[in-house]
Amino acid sequence: MHVQQQLVIRIFLYFHYRSWEHFNVMLKETPLYQFHLDLGGKMTVFAGYRLPVQYRHGIIHEHLHCRTHAGFFDISHMGQCLISGDEAAGELERLTPSDIAGLKSGQQKYTVLTNDEGGIIDDIIITRIASGFIVIVNAACKEKDFHYLASRLSAHCHFVELTDQALFALQGPASAAIIRKFSAHTADLPFMTAHETELGGIKCTISRSGYTGEDGFEISVPNKNAVALADLLLAEPGVTAIGLGARDTLRLEAGLCLYGHELNETVTPVEAGLHWLIKKGCSDFPGADKINRQSQQGPERIRVGLSVDGKQPVREGSAIVNSDNDAIGHVTSGGFAPSLGKPVAMAMLDRNYSTLDTRLYAKVRERQVAVTVTRLPFIPHHYHR
Repeated sequence: MHVQQQLVIRIFLYFHYRSWEHFNVMLKETPLYQFHLDLGGKMTVFAGYRLPVQYRHGIIHEHLHCRTHAGFFDISHMGQCLISGDEAAGELERLTPSDIAGLKSGQQKYTVLTNDEGGIIDDIIITRIASGFIVIVNAACKEKDFHYLASRLSAHCHFVELTDQALFALQGPASAAIIRKFSAHTADLPFMTAHETELGGIKCTISRSGYTGEDGFEISVPNKNAVALADLLLAEPGVTAIGLGARDTLRLEAGLCLYGHELNETVTPVEAGLHWLIKKGCSDFPGADKINRQSQQGPERIRVGLSVDGKQPVREGSAIVNSDNDAIGHVTSGGFAPSLGKPVAMAMLDRNYSTLDTRLYAKVRERQVAVTVTRLPFIPHHYHR
């Protein structure tokens, strides 16, 4: 069964990550490209970059290793920028539904950029540092986001894309003990805080954050020091390199949204189940009228978790129907959950069918697969509070 599960995940990821960008000769590489090849990385194309989808031991091994030990992720394809100036806090707050001005130095906020219809342009991380705000955006949205930010910010703000910085993640229950060997203060950071420090003499900015549901850190480091820092961390017992495949199954189990799946420019944060990031009383950000109305009255549709009967995975785009075969939603992400040993999915559903334990059906080819609305996340989060 283990081999069959590996095959199911590989087939899913082939279709999940394939792109017309395979035919684009102008593909980008992170500073660790050759490093991944030397580690036996199986490369794929994602968001215009050549990145490892898995290494020699496979996706399930990498996934379970991150849940039990520590995983090293190269996420340098994501965008990083610095926004500074006396008006930066207020202007960023007017582009998101969250409290940005209230952030103290070293604090982070997960939030979204919204459009005038309340849809999500991208989900982002904003970190306040001494010189301004670091903003991390998704790789596939990088050009769009940076153009949007630069065009919406006034002359009172200074926008700089940080093209000379790589970005890593160290995730898993052993990550704090590993970081403590190099920086005790970093190992004591609370969740969603950051500071500047050194690891093995290499200057970097580290936050207590990540997108796997596990405790962990994200590390921004100059490109020139990327390989040295990767070598340093991977030399530690219990650390293994992890590719895009396991990164995706980890975030799915953790019930976390992925842009282009659960989030897009037609989905509001309330519909995506992200109502908790909306600042109470905030009304001057794009799409505020619709988003605040949904917060008060409830949305017509909402993101839910689905437990899948049997071993047949349900994929993104599969229709969800009720017992009368009426279409009431669609799957946004789905696949095999290695920690649970079974398929799971997230879906956008008519709110009338979103009650826990509601029995529904996913259409897979000519078959109907029974599913049950279940609580998110599928596994508990282990963030360091």
